[in-house]
Amino acid sequence: MKNRLAKLMVLLSLIALTSSKIFSQKIEHVILIGSDGFGAYAFENAKVPNLKSMMEQGSWSLKARTVLPSSSAANWASMVMGAGPELHGYTTWGSKAPDMPARVLDDYGMFPSLYALLRKKRPESEIGVIYEWDGIGYLFPKKAVNHDQNPDGDMAIANAASKYIKEKKPNFLFIHLHDVDSVGHKVGHGTPEYYAAIERTDTHIGTILQSIKEAGIEKNTVVLFTADHGGINKGHGLISMNEMQIPWIIKGPRIQKNKELTESIMTFDTAATLADLLKLERPQVWIGRPVKGATTK
Repeated sequence: MKNRLAKLMVLLSLIALTSSKIFSQKIEHVILIGSDGFGAYAFENAKVPNLKSMMEQGSWSLKARTVLPSSSAANWASMVMGAGPELHGYTTWGSKAPDMPARVLDDYGMFPSLYALLRKKRPESEIGVIYEWDGIGYLFPKKAVNHDQNPDGDMAIANAASKYIKEKKPNFLFIHLHDVDSVGHKVGHGTPEYYAAIERTDTHIGTILQSIKEAGIEKNTVVLFTADHGGINKGHGLISMNEMQIPWIIKGPRIQKNKELTESIMTFDTAATLADLLKLERPQVWIGRPVKGATTK
């Protein structure tokens, strides 16, 4: 009897230790990587070892969906604003300002975004945006970020992001890659050239992931990879699944490993999920929901 009791006590101690380790994993850094034009269908044929490694280390879906239209500004805005075009007002491919009035405006005169929520909750936060497509520059409150950088080309993006991560260890960083979309428009989606761009993008993601390790923040960093839309032929914006379905991959502390997510995921759920992990209160106007299936209980 004493032997059984001793074993039970050891087991309970191990469970308590494991639980404490899980809940002590404080999320201090979030890196959101978006690849323009990266359709989920590309995973069938492309060689993407870094993204596959992220999937093994975290949770993922290849059935996440864009908002309509399946175009850039509408979706990049939704990704960080937790709602669709009907509420934030960015409705087209190249919206530089809301095409219709935003339902609510924050202290920066914009629809509430992750950037603004984090700045308000933790004013000391280091927040950055590094992007290739100029249009991204219209979709975030400039005064809410410390670092606003618009390099030319994805290699320059990856190098700039790596430098920033190692030097500043940002609390929130959005990285926009554009190569895949450029090739999709010039040559065509699903072409050999398109898959070559996908594989180059995977290499850049590897560079970024390595910089997180070198910065010494990997244990406290959540990384989420996704896209604004896919494409068909040389365009996008309509309702085919090749245009609408995007990858959604997340890894880091409190994220379940090697788990395919079966729940519905919309691009505005990205903002809600990251706000939840950062313990930010979501505005009532947001319709995005945290992807709870990805996180540990």
